Amino acid sequence: MIRRGKASSLSPAVARLRRTRRLMTLLFASTTAACLVVLATVAVRIDAGSRRSGLDHEAGSRAVGLSRAVWFDAGTLHLDPLSEDELAQGAQVLAVLQAAPGESPSLRNVVPARSALPGQDRLDQVWQSVLEEQDTVLVSAPSADGGRLRWAAAPVWDGDRIGAAVLVGTELARSEHDHEVLVRWLALGCTALVCCAAAVGHLLSGRAMRPALRGLGQQEQFLAEAAHELRTPLATLRLVVERGGSSDEALRLVDRLSRLVTGLLARARMEAGAQRAELVPLRLDQLVETTVDELPDHESVTVSSEPVVVLGDPDLLAQAVRNLVENAQRHGGPAGSPVEVTVAPGLVTVRDHGAGVPLADRDRVFARGVTGGSGAASGTGAGLAIVRWVAELHHGTAHLADAPGGGLIAELRLPTHTAHASSSSSSHEGPGTVGA
Repeated sequence: MIRRGKASSLSPAVARLRRTRRLMTLLFASTTAACLVVLATVAVRIDAGSRRSGLDHEAGSRAVGLSRAVWFDAGTLHLDPLSEDELAQGAQVLAVLQAAPGESPSLRNVVPARSALPGQDRLDQVWQSVLEEQDTVLVSAPSADGGRLRWAAAPVWDGDRIGAAVLVGTELARSEHDHEVLVRWLALGCTALVCCAAAVGHLLSGRAMRPALRGLGQQEQFLAEAAHELRTPLATLRLVVERGGSSDEALRLVDRLSRLVTGLLARARMEAGAQRAELVPLRLDQLVETTVDELPDHESVTVSSEPVVVLGDPDLLAQAVRNLVENAQRHGGPAGSPVEVTVAPGLVTVRDHGAGVPLADRDRVFARGVTGGSGAASGTGAGLAIVRWVAELHHGTAHLADAPGGGLIAELRLPTHTAHASSSSSSHEGPGTVGA
């Protein structure tokens, strides 16, 4: 059975990074929302002021124009031009206030009706404002029927005094309706933009933290694989020491541990980008034979090989071969079951005589984080993930196949070196290394 760790069991570091991501998303959305609120408030105020100025200009211009169309003649106010003037015809509410000195104003030429005008008290206040200002006056006042209008009152001079005033009203409802529509659209737009900002912030923070999460995953995987690789030689070394074994065997195990640690550290540095793999020409057949000879239970392992030269890292390739053989010994049948290793040009195969791995699981067993358990898919572990990583580092592949007659074959394919192996078979500068 193949199993993975539960997603809910997050490491503290990963949990902190995820909390940081949520906090960054919240801060990004909050900052965007605050900026949009400020901009929307400014836009609403500017729009309200602009609309009010437009209404004032329209009403004031119409009132001034109509005040110039009428005139006094010997104390008599002539309103005949109002019936023909286009400004008067286009006015929503129109009236003329006329008053003798010291008296309340009376209404003349009311359009459309008296109910459209403010109450008498409000009209008296408008008249007094015109007398005091002696210029066009702009006020907001409700009509008698409850309508909300903006009024402009322009004076009409009778000699050296103000004898009348033209009163023009413009409804606020249309302008306020358009203003409310703008406010609603701004609210909807700002909400949508905040949601988009939160989504973009979440995406960007996730991308920014992806290298950190990948690094944490690689670190945890490295620790798991290091424990997997070191557990067996350490246990063997302990048994050798407890049983009073030979110092040569103990030294051999110590050397193997040293190579394992060196290979694991090299892998960690390469995955972190701190080191590049340095591939050198080496004799793959000799490297495999040496690696098998160093195994504690190599008596059941047979090696058949032919001279093969590849470009590779000797420590990493030895680690990959060791993992394949130990996996076959551990899961390829009862203890002491035979294991056959074959080295051919660009290929290392390890065959066991176990139950094998189901076809649907053969790619998954090479994945990181997959552990072996009971069942048909047993025989997997962190070691096979290392094998695939080494193969990909050397531009090769690693996969499993059925063996004729039963069992499983693990294949490690590597590109061969251009130099011919036989031409350098007698040249050795180290374990399996081809001389220049």
